[in-house]
Amino acid sequence: MRRSIEYCLKQVLFASIGTMLLTVAAFAGSTAGPDSVVTILTAYDFQTLVGRLESAVTKNDMAVVAKASASAAAEKRGVKILGDAVVMVFRNDFAVRMLAAKSEAGLDAPIPIHVVEAADGSTRISYRPPSVVFRAYHAKALDDMARELDPIFQRIVTQAAAK
Repeated sequence: MRRSIEYCLKQVLFASIGTMLLTVAAFAGSTAGPDSVVTILTAYDFQTLVGRLESAVTKNDMAVVAKASASAAAEKRGVKILGDAVVMVFRNDFAVRMLAAKSEAGLDAPIPIHVVEAADGSTRISYRPPSVVFRAYHAKALDDMARELDPIFQRIVTQAAAK
């Protein structure tokens, strides 16, 4: 019994650490300030908005590469916090082009989209446009790719937040 409890606690600890690392990694490489973040407030509840976001990603021919949720990890520990998730979005053909243009840019892909629940039950969805994310690398091929990605990410977030 004790071994089972220890195993469960280790799993929760690893899940929590993984969630924190994904969240930190999502924003660590960006040199853009908070003024470059696009945020849309919605009336959707947290779970609905996350589902709508994942659906919008698929509809726009992109992929959810990873999802980290501080609130889900906290819930596994018996702690209730407001909903918080980072959905990492990209697509392999863009990844290949990005790495060919500047391998260092791999630090900033996939692109995170952050969903946060407010105390009143509403949610906000935020992201940095790819052109902002990749600007720091000063590579024309990345800038060209980011111009293709900007409208895709705008559509994804707009569709997720639409009434």
